[in-house]
Amino acid sequence: MEDKELSNIKVTDWAGKLARSFLKNPLTAVLAVSLLILGYMSLEIMPREEDPQIAISGGSIIVPAPGLTPKEVEKIIVEPLEQKLREIKGVEHIYSMSMDNVAVVNVMYYIGQNREISNLKLYDKVMQNMDRMPKNVMQPLIKPFDIDIDIPIVNIAFYQKDKDVPYTKYLQIIQNLKKEIATIDSVSKTTMKGAKKEQYNVEVDLGKLKGYHLSLGQIVEGIKSIAINLPDVKSKTIDNKLVVFGIKNAIESVEDVNNIIVAQYMGSPIYLKNVATVSAGLDVQNKQSANILLKENDKTTNYEQITLSVAKLGGTNAVFVSNDISEVLEKNQDFLAKNGIGYTITRNYGERANEAVNELVHHLLITIVIIAVMLVFFLGWKESLIVTFTVPAILAITLFVAYMGDQTINRITLFAFLLSLGLLVDAAIIVIENIHRHMHSHDSEHKNMDELLIKATDEIGAPTNIATLAIILTMVPMAFVGGMMGEFMKPIPYNVPIALIASLFIAYIFTPYLGKKLLKFKDHKNES
Repeated sequence: MEDKELSNIKVTDWAGKLARSFLKNPLTAVLAVSLLILGYMSLEIMPREEDPQIAISGGSIIVPAPGLTPKEVEKIIVEPLEQKLREIKGVEHIYSMSMDNVAVVNVMYYIGQNREISNLKLYDKVMQNMDRMPKNVMQPLIKPFDIDIDIPIVNIAFYQKDKDVPYTKYLQIIQNLKKEIATIDSVSKTTMKGAKKEQYNVEVDLGKLKGYHLSLGQIVEGIKSIAINLPDVKSKTIDNKLVVFGIKNAIESVEDVNNIIVAQYMGSPIYLKNVATVSAGLDVQNKQSANILLKENDKTTNYEQITLSVAKLGGTNAVFVSNDISEVLEKNQDFLAKNGIGYTITRNYGERANEAVNELVHHLLITIVIIAVMLVFFLGWKESLIVTFTVPAILAITLFVAYMGDQTINRITLFAFLLSLGLLVDAAIIVIENIHRHMHSHDSEHKNMDELLIKATDEIGAPTNIATLAIILTMVPMAFVGGMMGEFMKPIPYNVPIALIASLFIAYIFTPYLGKKLLKFKDHKNES
């Protein structure tokens, strides 16, 4: 409850009402500590990213059309499909490719469109117009863009230091590690690049092929016919049992591949070994590979690498996910070294995001110290201390509101705080300066300290509110900027107005309260 004497002090603005309500309230100190704790927790818990995530919506429609030429694909599939897709609200661009036997149509929505709703609209529009497709066209494949989980935050380069370890074992160890990383919370997608599959390589002699009057298609069909292992399911028996006839994989060695019959020539079978050379190895057709250069003991070694890319779920903390991945790698480090496998992390988005956020927080603290030192020379050290307290309190409120609004803390968010930092102390400086003026005025002996603090705060309430509102209105138009730049700069119009509004409440509540605790009333009666 308010003190009776304080309730008799007349105020005209809500600034004075706030000052009067919290001046002697025992919960004011508890509120201050609670705000600082909430701000610190929000800073630690909020998902950290180097840059804000931008919602990009779109998708690809792949329509198989066997037997159609590119011109036919364009006329009877692509053009009608593009006309229907333009009926979807929010579509910005449509790109299409007409090729032999297939049509590919890419749809791009305006930036900022809801991805889930956009994907649903795309699927509905295609399915609603399936009756317009030609009869020989197969079922379209609709593949939405998934930018949130397609961009990796961690890339790990594995390389084989011990060539005596079989490649199949080397590959199996990395695949097992990939499965373990995929079970980490907030990990959405893991992909491997540069890995080669174990296979039998068939090198066909075109001269022998021509001598036996065979085509390459006959060789391919002969291999496919024996390589596919499908069980033959018969009908039920009298005792209601299913009879399944299956055989063991027919290809288990190079000799098995050599003995595949690919054709008949003059009543004699032609085996694959008659027209081709078969060897066991890796997929020699895979020409895409990456190498990693490592300097060890002043010696540079070149290794062929397998890259494991890990992506996270949208809106989750990149720092936590990357730390969990590092823990898994450290746990398996001895096992990997034992099997002659080395690794190095070539991309760590979480570490970069954490460093960027920590650097900006460090600069934020330096800026607060600079402001405090400057105020010492203009107001005095006690007044400077009061104003300096308001800055972390205001930032704490802003961080908590941003956390509740599912924002992430990134370079743009902290830039918004740095941008508004010079504006945040305005209200507190105005209040403390007016209190200072009242305390040193010649008629101050007729007022007690409580009345002076409340009157001084109430006096500057209206002009301070209008000035703060004018600054907020200059930030609001940034929220309506469209395109990539609008999405990228969105944290500024969201956080700066909240920080400025919080600065008013902090200035009106805590500046008079701290002034009562720290400032001493000047006695003019004893002056000569």
